[in-house]
Amino acid sequence: APLFQKSPVMHKPLKTGDVIGILGGGQLGRMLSIAAAKLGLRTHIYEPSADPPAADVAHRVITAPYEDGSALIAFAKSVDVVTYEFENIPTTALDILEQHTAIHPAREALRVSQDRLIEKTYLNDLGLKTAPFAAVNSFETLTSAISEIGTAAILKTRRLGYDGKGQVRLTDASDPFEIWQRFEGLDMILEGYVAFSHEISVIGARSTCGDIACFDPGENFHRNGILHTTTIPARLSASQRTDAILLTAKIMNALDYVGVMGVELFVTPQGLIVNEIAPRVHNSGHWTQNGCAVDQFEQHIRAVAQWPLGDGSRHSNVVMENLIGTDIYRAEDLAKDNNVALHLYGKSDVKPGRKMGHFNRISAKD
Repeated sequence: APLFQKSPVMHKPLKTGDVIGILGGGQLGRMLSIAAAKLGLRTHIYEPSADPPAADVAHRVITAPYEDGSALIAFAKSVDVVTYEFENIPTTALDILEQHTAIHPAREALRVSQDRLIEKTYLNDLGLKTAPFAAVNSFETLTSAISEIGTAAILKTRRLGYDGKGQVRLTDASDPFEIWQRFEGLDMILEGYVAFSHEISVIGARSTCGDIACFDPGENFHRNGILHTTTIPARLSASQRTDAILLTAKIMNALDYVGVMGVELFVTPQGLIVNEIAPRVHNSGHWTQNGCAVDQFEQHIRAVAQWPLGDGSRHSNVVMENLIGTDIYRAEDLAKDNNVALHLYGKSDVKPGRKMGHFNRISAKD
């Protein structure tokens, strides 16, 4: 059963017709909007680009840059609470928004997760294990970091970068100077290689009154730096599963977190190693849409709307697979499979590496 921490404290929930503001209008914003509608709540999307996927299902959309103070104020005044679908929101935008409405998850989670160096330092300070790491901001600091960590490592930008972008893998044959020239002027981090058997992730949720519920850990497989599949249940012993859930709860409690968080972990003979945290609904949690009565998107809406959390119990085994680029052309055949649930994002432009949708293949629970 999922982990719960019960609190006697109750908060007034949002009521039918109230509005949740979502920063970002991609597929995560789209699925959050669908979940909110199921609970009788409306969503208002703030998105710089025109015609985002969430626009098809949200009650309202503001198209404006994150530097537009007037648009941000109007957005904040039109909603009852603000959340977000991605973590790289400019702090200047948050400065404006929080003067007018509550933001969940709060600023501390964003501060920690927006910078890989700060994130790993924070996790180590909590007593959690991460890969060895070192800050890099010059060719000299890169060579020093390589001397300390070795060439079995990955150089990453400290900020931004996702799905394999903004990083390069080092080997014994790598030319450090050539690699540094690609990133010169950027704040970087060198992360040592972790010898792991497989990667898992835990999708956890925490309410405003401190209740916690975690979904079963999923096992992740990446292709070209992009999540390809998540399989439930993951290959874990009972103690490893418990450790993964307790570790996730520890991070959320430390951050006084509200909402859903994804925590990626490496499974090693020495124990679980934290790869990274994501302060939002997570790609590796899409399996919950067809494996649980309450999925990660509804769980997040419940948390930020101050509703009770669902327990997230799993009723089926699931393999979630992303549809990347031209994989979208498989949709018609997949739709003929009685054990497959399709989730398409309404994106018309098919591009290499672009997430166009996903599907969940469902089977009986072990």
